[in-house]
Amino acid sequence: MTLGEFFREAVKAGIKADPRGEKGVKKALKREKEAFSELSKEEKKDFDRERLSNPYADSRILFGKEELPLKRVLAGIDITPAEVLLAKELERMGKKIDLVLSHHPLGKALASLDHVMHLQIDVLESLGVPVNIAESLMRSRISEVFRALAPLNHEQAVDTARLLGIAVACVHTPADNLAFSLVDDLIKRKKPETVGAVIKILETIPEYKLTKERGVYIQVVAGEKRNRAGRVVVSEFTGGTNAGKEIYERLSLAGVGTILSMHMREEHLKEAKRHHLNAIVAPHIASDSLGFNQILDLLEKRGVEVIACSGLLRVRRL
Repeated sequence: MTLGEFFREAVKAGIKADPRGEKGVKKALKREKEAFSELSKEEKKDFDRERLSNPYADSRILFGKEELPLKRVLAGIDITPAEVLLAKELERMGKKIDLVLSHHPLGKALASLDHVMHLQIDVLESLGVPVNIAESLMRSRISEVFRALAPLNHEQAVDTARLLGIAVACVHTPADNLAFSLVDDLIKRKKPETVGAVIKILETIPEYKLTKERGVYIQVVAGEKRNRAGRVVVSEFTGGTNAGKEIYERLSLAGVGTILSMHMREEHLKEAKRHHLNAIVAPHIASDSLGFNQILDLLEKRGVEVIACSGLLRVRRL
């Protein structure tokens, strides 16, 4: 399996699990192509043309040739220069690393994280929030995220990999889509009646079992376990990062009873409580591992060895 083959398979898997559905993804790509066609000749030179076929701007091959054969990959939730140096040390120990693979975005993929947040507009609409309101609420949050990302040192780990001659890539939203799909399908099939029943369902997932053994638990942060769950939605598992706190009022008005998230800021929690929502936080790293593991299975199915690092809770579903 080559790096290019793997990356295309990862994007394809992400599209298949996308909460917008494949038709929704095609519509998003069509909008991207239309926007590109309206750019000036000069503006087109700076445009990331991969966005015309890959709907996930936060997932990229950052260094390395697509034809690179993969035999062994070092994979982690976060890749910093330390993990790249770890790859070099493993090579000295006789385990040559062909690719360092991150879940969280790096380089230009991190700089473009705000682009994938448009996915959340479609998700909010599917939950009953009028699309004009969803778009208005998300636009301000997307702008906020863009400003927050701008001053970061995006290329630090990528530069380290480039200097050491080690390929590096990241797969973010495709993996998060897979986590969303698995949890969402499970909740819909089991139809939990109480908040506590939602947690019991989640605790059957191996990644959450592992993180519980390590002292990190699924938490009810708004409401109580004995509360009736009502309509349960998997909120903010995918789409880059958290939406704005204003969405909780709209979700409540749309008939949502319980939200399930990977993480929740205090200001978001206050809004959830104010609008009488039950809120469950499933541990972030376990949730990220849940989706990323399904991406890594694509490698192992093709005979590529995966070495887990940087918090990844490796569970195989081959």
